[in-house]
Amino acid sequence: MDSLITRACELIAIPSTSDRPDQLARALEFVLAQVKSGFAVRRFESNGKPSALVHPPGVSRFRVVLNAHLDVVPAAPAQFEPRVEGDCLYGRGAHDMKVAALVMTEVFDELAGDLPIALQLVTDEEVGGLDGTAHQIAQGVRGDFVVIGEQSRLRIVTESRGLAHVRLTAHGTAAHAAYPWLGSNALVTIVEAVGRLLARYPSPAAEVWRTTVNVARIDTPNRAVNQVPDEATAWIDVRFPAEDTDFTGRTAEQVAAHLSTVTGVAAEVEALGHPHHADPDSHEVSLLRAAARSVGYEGTLLAKHGAADGRHWTAAGVDAVIFGPGGDGQHGASEYADLTTLTPYGNALRSFLKSV
Repeated sequence: MDSLITRACELIAIPSTSDRPDQLARALEFVLAQVKSGFAVRRFESNGKPSALVHPPGVSRFRVVLNAHLDVVPAAPAQFEPRVEGDCLYGRGAHDMKVAALVMTEVFDELAGDLPIALQLVTDEEVGGLDGTAHQIAQGVRGDFVVIGEQSRLRIVTESRGLAHVRLTAHGTAAHAAYPWLGSNALVTIVEAVGRLLARYPSPAAEVWRTTVNVARIDTPNRAVNQVPDEATAWIDVRFPAEDTDFTGRTAEQVAAHLSTVTGVAAEVEALGHPHHADPDSHEVSLLRAAARSVGYEGTLLAKHGAADGRHWTAAGVDAVIFGPGGDGQHGASEYADLTTLTPYGNALRSFLKSV
């Protein structure tokens, strides 16, 4: 455990955000260095995002793929200074999901000499996964079943909501702020459009399994306070369950048309990921639940609100589940990994891989 914590602290200290390609590569090389020699390493790169697939030599179809992402969302510099307090390891990526990646790597290193399994390491999950997991799938990488090490406290996530990243744009007419009647304020238009969107998809006061909308940013090119803005944009994150047919099964163009109708302004879908689903009654899920129970957990099935790279495997016809250790605060200032869950998590992975 001491060795794992030391390596986890080193990895957390790498600021591997999407805008730092050198740090993405550094994080990937750090984890690859944890794997003993003798395994094949297939390297990929798409749009500047590196990834790798590690596997036994001569094996091209894998019984199980262990999937881990090494990128993190931006954070203040202090969050890249990991610290241990009691049973908690704090730092950006501790929970999502650098510590789990190291546990998966350790388990792979131990068992892959005798099993047809692969370790999939990617560096773009936080920005959609198109250049990591999806790119590898497009290049022919296949498996029978995928375990993604995202946080779950040893519960098995068989369903996740889909996502749409959308930019709303409004245009108006510029004018001097002292004479607003001579212009048309695009910022007011975009705020009203966002209001209509939130009226259709109101923010819930508690956990719900339905479509939700997050307004991440509203902006205008204005650089002067005494000018009526002639253009404004809003950056929107939509999460939707499979039951919402306004999004599920729709193309990006169809989703954009739907949101334009709702808001009254132009909509552009910048990223679209459909919901992830794995058969909860499958042989593999049953074995994974049994493995969780064997280390003292309940093997509970879970539907998760956040999207992960499992949706890319779902689109390829491969069942993928999220199964990871415990912790809390992902994407927040107090993110931490629960160190007490790491040994049972690793042992559950070992038990599952041997049984399957």
